[in-house]
Amino acid sequence: MRIAFAEDDRQLRTAVTRGLREASYTVDQVGTGAELLDLLAVHTYDAIVLDVMIPGPTGLEVCREIRAAGNRVPILMLTALDTVEQRIAGLDSGADDYLTKPFDFGELLARLRAVVRRHGDTGLALLSVADLSIDLRRHRVTRGGRDIGLTAKEYTLLVYLAQNAGRVVSRTELMEHVWSDARNTYSNIIDVYASRLRRKIDDGEPAQLLATVRGAGFMLAAPDPATKTG
Repeated sequence: MRIAFAEDDRQLRTAVTRGLREASYTVDQVGTGAELLDLLAVHTYDAIVLDVMIPGPTGLEVCREIRAAGNRVPILMLTALDTVEQRIAGLDSGADDYLTKPFDFGELLARLRAVVRRHGDTGLALLSVADLSIDLRRHRVTRGGRDIGLTAKEYTLLVYLAQNAGRVVSRTELMEHVWSDARNTYSNIIDVYASRLRRKIDDGEPAQLLATVRGAGFMLAAPDPATKTG
């Protein structure tokens, strides 16, 4: 699933984002309400984790704006203010659930799964690129009916590439969304994992799906003769 996470506490935002990505979620993180609204203008999410006290506009204001626009995306609100009035205000603004800080990360995951289930689990259950299929519920990957065993990080990398199939994904984007470290773009860790992933999904297959686009990044797609790869 793809999650939007809005939290102004940088340390908490980084820790939670890392945990969500390790749990195989794709996460876009922001620090203000305005940034979250910008994301929602161009992306579709399976759920939103939203801090009540986020600056400009606040979480409550953002939630009301989301609902006023007719967007029924599941929203889990976070707050440091554990009062009945605060919880009522959040639920009245359109939130689906409420979690008080400090919280256990396991509970965050459980509540996130619950709000998505209550919305009918409308997120994609299957990603497909050519004859490659990714079952997001069971974390099962197959190609032409052949089961492919992946490590957790290989799976997260493949899912992100599949969600962006047909376009070049830069190293910076992969480091940010898969490794939670957008600054370390010169690391060869992406090449190592991409090489492992390519061997598992492409070796022995007539069509090569995972391409390295020189000087740009990586792309998962059916082969294009016009694309220069290596």
